[in-house]
Amino acid sequence: MASIPMTREGYNRLKKEIDRLENEEMPKIRERIATARAEGDLSENAEYHGARESQGLLQAKIDELKGRLGSAQIIDPADMPQGEIRFGATFVVTRLNDNKTLTYKLVGSGEDDPLKGKILVSSPLAKSFLGKKEGDSAEFHAPSGMIRKFKIESISYDE
Repeated sequence: MASIPMTREGYNRLKKEIDRLENEEMPKIRERIATARAEGDLSENAEYHGARESQGLLQAKIDELKGRLGSAQIIDPADMPQGEIRFGATFVVTRLNDNKTLTYKLVGSGEDDPLKGKILVSSPLAKSFLGKKEGDSAEFHAPSGMIRKFKIESISYDE
């Protein structure tokens, strides 16, 4: 499996989520299974079968998160070339189409939250900014066919 770039913050958040699922959610499901099992005939016990299905889905999610954690490559944004947009950069742009100022941060898989301006480093939008410096222009060709033009105002690496 290829390595997944991730900030220390994202790595710790992923570990915390795995811990929560294993130590809070899984015991609740085990309790539901035990309660349903106590009711007797399992062949027609919908609660038992539902709880077992929930257990399987939760275990699959835990396994998937552990896989991402195992493939994580923690990248310290402070080690990135300063002055240009790379993984971990927080940058301010002006969208030239409407003069709107936007702030983005390039993050790894599982850390993205477009509503908060955190965009996946491998996304098409992020790729249009990679390697750019303050004062540079960038062009993003949206899947809809619309072309967005940006001017890079500032770049920082804060973690």
